Amino acid sequence: MTRNLLLLGCGALAGCAGSAPTAHQEANRAALAEARPVGEPVSCVILARIDHTRVRNDQTIDFYLHNGQVYRNVLPSSCPSLGFEERFSYRVSTGQLCSVDVIQVLQAGGGVPGATCGLGKFQRIETSAR
Repeated sequence: MTRNLLLLGCGALAGCAGSAPTAHQEANRAALAEARPVGEPVSCVILARIDHTRVRNDQTIDFYLHNGQVYRNVLPSSCPSLGFEERFSYRVSTGQLCSVDVIQVLQAGGGVPGATCGLGKFQRIETSAR
């Protein structure tokens, strides 16, 4: 069974975007600076455990789990427009999202597919910023 899942970050919500640094962008900077790694990175996270995501920039996505844990995925390479669009989709054939999988940036207005980028490993983090 192939499973399609769409995850939307703050960029899909009204009032999150702006040309000057916003509170949202400042929160992203704080979350990147304050994060502390916990344990060893893992290759996969179980899809059913993902509550929501936050795109921090073109190379960093935080995956928030239902149990309150946060796993940060730092992509091996910058993913064009990911930080601007703050939303992506992926297709997996198992119940897990893994470091061998790819995401596709969803562009506003649709029609034109965004960049396709590989994931990195998932590092559990602790941070006070959400």
